[in-house]
Amino acid sequence: MDTNKIRVLIVSQQVLFRQGLEIVFSAMKDTEISGTTDFSNGIAFALDESPPDVAIIDIDGPSDSSLILARRMKQRLPSIGVVMLTSKPNDAQLFQALKAQAAAYLSKEITADHLANVIRRVARGEHPINESLTTHPNVADQVLKQFQELSSQSESEDFISPLTARETEILDYIAKGYLNKQIALILSVSEQTIKNHVTSVLRKLNANARTEAVVVGIKKGLISIA
Repeated sequence: MDTNKIRVLIVSQQVLFRQGLEIVFSAMKDTEISGTTDFSNGIAFALDESPPDVAIIDIDGPSDSSLILARRMKQRLPSIGVVMLTSKPNDAQLFQALKAQAAAYLSKEITADHLANVIRRVARGEHPINESLTTHPNVADQVLKQFQELSSQSESEDFISPLTARETEILDYIAKGYLNKQIALILSVSEQTIKNHVTSVLRKLNANARTEAVVVGIKKGLISIA
């Protein structure tokens, strides 16, 4: 096993689909297949035997099974990045993918190069799925509502104070999927400085997580990544 390569696990009920993706990623220099499996008990073995960096899950078919699988995979291996592929993208499924902590939700109409680029981003810890929130306002509303229901804060505390120009800039980078370390390099500051700004952003927007901050920022018109 080459530790410099991105280890990819392919999960699908369709043998031909698994074989096709295996051929695609086996031909790439920076990826290797850690395993291929269907929705059977073999998944636990695949995660433990050769822990993947990224899991590609074909969620066509019984959607509940694939979403439950994604959540269980994250519980068993928190570091894994889950990429969901579907032939019929829709808002309801996107919302469930977000709840399942998927890092990306993609149509099967994408090219192999596009998928490979997404896999690389996910392996770095990015969440391209967050970019869907600007083009799917109904989903953004659902995400925000869920966060608000989980929060003990009152509606009157919805927006405490405006962000500084630098905080808005950092929120914009967060919305585009950048990690603290990447933002620090771009802005030529320390990672701790970025962490301090992110903490301030979350506090000012009454957000408990980065995704919630992005949704609030979009709805307040502070940022736009469309």
